Amino acid sequence: MDVLTRERAKPALPFAGVYQLVDFPLSNLAHSGVTDVWLSLQFQGATLEEQVANGRPWDLDRSHGGLRLLMPEQGTGTLDEEGFARGNADGLFRIRAQIATEAPDVVVVLSADHVYRLDYTEVIDALLVEGAECTIVTTEVPIGEAGDHGVVVTGDDDRVTDFAYKPEDPETGTIAAEIIVYDPLVLVTVLEELHRELGADSDAGDTGIGDFGDHLVPRLVERGATYAWALGGYWRDVGQPHHYLQAHQDVLTDDVGVLAVPGWPILTRQPQRVPGRVLDGGHVVDSMLSPGSRVAGTVVRSVIGPGVVVEAGAEVHDSVVFADSVVLAGSRVHWAVVDTRCSIGPDARVGEPEADGTGDPDAVTLVGQGSVVGDGVKLAAGARLEPGSSA
Repeated sequence: MDVLTRERAKPALPFAGVYQLVDFPLSNLAHSGVTDVWLSLQFQGATLEEQVANGRPWDLDRSHGGLRLLMPEQGTGTLDEEGFARGNADGLFRIRAQIATEAPDVVVVLSADHVYRLDYTEVIDALLVEGAECTIVTTEVPIGEAGDHGVVVTGDDDRVTDFAYKPEDPETGTIAAEIIVYDPLVLVTVLEELHRELGADSDAGDTGIGDFGDHLVPRLVERGATYAWALGGYWRDVGQPHHYLQAHQDVLTDDVGVLAVPGWPILTRQPQRVPGRVLDGGHVVDSMLSPGSRVAGTVVRSVIGPGVVVEAGAEVHDSVVFADSVVLAGSRVHWAVVDTRCSIGPDARVGEPEADGTGDPDAVTLVGQGSVVGDGVKLAAGARLEPGSSA
């Protein structure tokens, strides 16, 4: 996500104005009755730590179990087990002793840059009933997008027969949704086996195990007891600018079976603000307005974050504007993501109306937090403005 994640962890990115991406897996866990949650903090972990507030919004701030923050550590193991993990499977290897000590029934591993709703107990029950060593939640995407993911091939009994990680020529549009349930004993055994094979040839500080799709899942598939579990509802990876904008376009006029499900709310830590306002002359079409926002200009197919001001004569189209930014009179914003506390000056132009904002990551204009776009300045489609800079 380029300049949007220079100074924040990706899971701390806002979504739909009032949520953060990390809210989705944590809310699914809370509603699924999972109360032992470990959150791995790596790059810019402090931004995520503040957002999760010790697990309070999800009732995970408890004396036994609850939310545990996993920080990169030094002085706790061999040289290739210290510091930042080199992938999520590598991260699992580094905490394998904690997993063994905790002795859970299953280990559920999730990514925090996807939007979806799922009762994880259904997947957990499937693993326990089938006697699987691993269950991969799958979803369907256009085959042209499948190469960005782990591609899953199954037999008639849902047993995974082949797995290709980010292939150049995907065989199918069935992909891993990055929700994986492991048998913990098998997981630790296979991780240690992979480390013995790969660690000696890896650089210092690197176990060689990498991401789940590099070695871990392929090895489990080889063992013959890995199954797929199909997710039938909405799922979108929002880890690239055009996918991030597309997901927002998806939810502007439809809750997509995720945002407003009775008994399954998306829980979040959200500061209290006054209601959003549309003032005389303001014009809003198919958009989301967050608390504290004030619109006197035009907003079309866009998400306006908390405390955002769109002045009279300003226009925002097909864009997402984060909290406490100001879009001044006469400016135009198209197919862009504007970070927090930015100022878009009078008569400025950010992005272009004809940009392919949901099909090309390089067509989305990104303005980093705390930036200033000066009076009359034009930022072309795909421009990147670093945090705290001026144009």
